Formats: sequence, C-alpha cells, structure tokens
Amino acid sequence: MRILIKGGRVIDPANAVDEILDLLIEDGKIIRLGRSTAEPTLNTRGNGKTSKNSRSQTAGVESIDRVMDATGLVVCPGLIDMHVHLRQPGREDKETIASGTMAAARGGFTAVCCMPNTDPVNDTRAVTEFILDAAKREGVVRVYPVGAITKGMKGEELAEIGELFEAGCVAISDDGRPVMSPELMRRAMEYAAMFDLPVIQHSEDLHLSGRGVVHEGFVSTDLGLRGIPSASEAVMVARDILLAELTGARLHIAHVSAAESVRLIREAKARGVRVSCEVTPHHLALTEEAVRGFSTHAKMNPPLRSEADRQALIEGLRDGTIDVIATDHAPHTVQEKEQEFDQAPFGVIGLETALAVTITTLVHPGVLTLSQAMGKFTSEPARILKLPKGRIAEGADADLTIFDPTREWEVDAGAFVSKSRNTPFHGWRLKGQAVATLVAGKVVWEA
Repeated sequence: MRILIKGGRVIDPANAVDEILDLLIEDGKIIRLGRSTAEPTLNTRGNGKTSKNSRSQTAGVESIDRVMDATGLVVCPGLIDMHVHLRQPGREDKETIASGTMAAARGGFTAVCCMPNTDPVNDTRAVTEFILDAAKREGVVRVYPVGAITKGMKGEELAEIGELFEAGCVAISDDGRPVMSPELMRRAMEYAAMFDLPVIQHSEDLHLSGRGVVHEGFVSTDLGLRGIPSASEAVMVARDILLAELTGARLHIAHVSAAESVRLIREAKARGVRVSCEVTPHHLALTEEAVRGFSTHAKMNPPLRSEADRQALIEGLRDGTIDVIATDHAPHTVQEKEQEFDQAPFGVIGLETALAVTITTLVHPGVLTLSQAMGKFTSEPARILKLPKGRIAEGADADLTIFDPTREWEVDAGAFVSKSRNTPFHGWRLKGQAVATLVAGKVVWEA
C-alpha cells in the first residue's frame, strides 16, 4: 500500500522541520520526503487511486494507491500521550482498550501509555502481557503499558520491576497513589535505574492534602470545600528530586500544577538532575474558578489551581522546564460523576480535546509556536520514554497526525467515542482538530 500525503505543512520539531512537503508511505514506512514537482494523475475509474503509470517526482515511484491532499493542513509526527487510563482490565464500564484507543486516534494520538491502576493492578508480567495482547487485537493505536512501582500500588513492597521491564513496560508509576515512603522510593529509583526506566510520580504528600477536594485558596473558602494546598505537591517534588539526585535515576513528575513545583524542577534541571515533567491541557486552560458551579467535571487531582499557578505552568512550557503535555485521560461513569462534589471521583477525560485546547490556549494567542507545542506532544515524550517515535524521517514508521489548526468546532461530550463523558470543556468553542491519524501507514481515523 502506497499513500502520498501531498502539500501539507510538515512540522517535525525533532528535526527542526517546518515547510511544505510531500510524504510517500509504503508498507507502513516513510520512504520519501521532499518537495513535489509534479501532480499525480488520478485514474479515471473514480476509485480514488492514481493510475499505475502516473508518477509524482517527489515520490519517484509508480502505482500510488491513494493521494491525501494536505493543502492547508499540518502534518506532524503522531502525537504521544504518556499518561492515559484505559481502565482495562477491571473497569470496562468506564473505558476499554478499544474505545480508549479510538478516542486517542480521533484526537490525533498514535500512541498512548496506559497507567497501572487497573483491576488487577499492572504489577506483574501477566497483566502487562494481557494489556499488550488486548491492544494488538482491539486497539487502533500503539499502547505502551506503565507498570506499578509497588505491589498492588499499596506503597508497601516493590513490584518486580525487572519483570515488568522485560514484559514491555516503558516506565513505572503508582499513578494516583504517591509513594509516601522515602526509603521505598529510593529503592524503587535504584532498581529502575538498572533498566534506565523512568519513575513517574504522582507528587502529593497525603498528610498535607488530607481529604481535600479542590485547591486551597479563596475559592475553596468561599464555597466551603476542603482544600488541597499547593505545598502538598511541591513538598513531594522536592523530596523526589533529592532522591533522584542521590540515585542517578530518571524521575518524571506527572501533571505538574503548582508554581512552586515548576521552580523546583527548573532549579533541579540547572543542577543536572535527571528530572522531567508533564502538564495537562486542563491545568493550562482552567483555574480554580471552574469549580464555582460545583461541577464534578472540574474535579481532578491535582486540582485546578490559581491564575498565578497557571501562568507559571505556561512559563515553564515556554522556557523548557516542562517537557510534555499529557492528558491524564481519566474516564468515569456518569453515575459516579453525578454524586455530590465531595463524593465524586477525581479525574477528567482529554484524549479528544487535548490538541484543540492546546492550540486554542497556547498557539493562537502566541504563547507557543505550533512547532514548540507539537514538540511537547511528539519528540519530548518519545525522548523520555526512549521510544523510536516522534519524528518524521525516511525509513521511520509512518505514525502521523494530520490536523487543521484553524478549524473551529464545539465540544459535544455526547459525540465522544470514549465511553465516558466527564469533560470540563463541553460546549467550548475550540480551534484545531485532527482530520486524519495514521499508524504504521494505516489510516485509523479520518474526519
């Protein structure tokens, strides 16, 4: 199968490419990348294929099976989301590998990293292999499992990290449960360093956050809701940076939300500590003010924080302190989210809105260039996870996202392909939308 993607604005942050180019794909690989000097001739049978004797001089080959006109569109390496909850096994009522990967494809993602808080927890080779087998059968994008740091994610005893690595895990994390014991976290880092696996930490000191449900500040006081201070995140970030400095391990801070955390990470990077971090689109676009209507779709952990925190996150993206934009896609049932605010679970979904929220919030206002923003979705997560992805080059896998950065659309949660609807962006008018997603040269989503 040969596909010619013609006339698109190719943005490849890894190779500093931003120009109008054609791409030729064959057998799942990019085999040509260059400027077109001839128009391929579509055959007259009306089947959408070029005739066997037509030729594109960029491609330099005959018998192109399909031409995709990308004029006015952006073609970039397939987006990678390094923080997703697919809920399978155990909570298929919220999401499945089939529905979650289709939501990813619709959002422009060609790869997702699924967190270990399944039932059973992904703390053994058997669960990792189950996920990979199910992804091969039912998934439409690439799925990379993240294994648990501790058995059962209980924070008491290390999981068999070497076994998880051998089974195919690309990182370890206890996800929404922080490893509270500094001794255990130190040993986890030492163990992971043997395999050069990133240790992904949900940074939260539970003694400080307690039973809080929103950011501690004026809004929490005004609404009478228990608050979570930003220090509960920053304290754990500081501890783990010191442990990473001690062990030489690779530390990745999930969903950074507080200005203090950004400052600590910036200073650690300047000292040469092997630390990276991510931010979510909802923490970039929203603040604590979003909870004023007591909507549980604005309840997540870490919570939406102050405008000063949001600005610090944006500055961290701009200066390179924050490496990655990741969704923390956390599906929940309608019934769970319809409970009173204190009782409803934390978490929102984001696979189908992340690209548009980022473009609307950061690119169109001129905060980041399109190339800078795409680097946070492509080359940076690939670098941190050591994946052979995130770039466009001859011989590379044809994992590609084609999107329209100017297309306006209204978010309708009822139209999502995800099984869940818990988004804070329902009804928003956004700019930017994926129009085609290709994995190994196969079109897995097309608007």
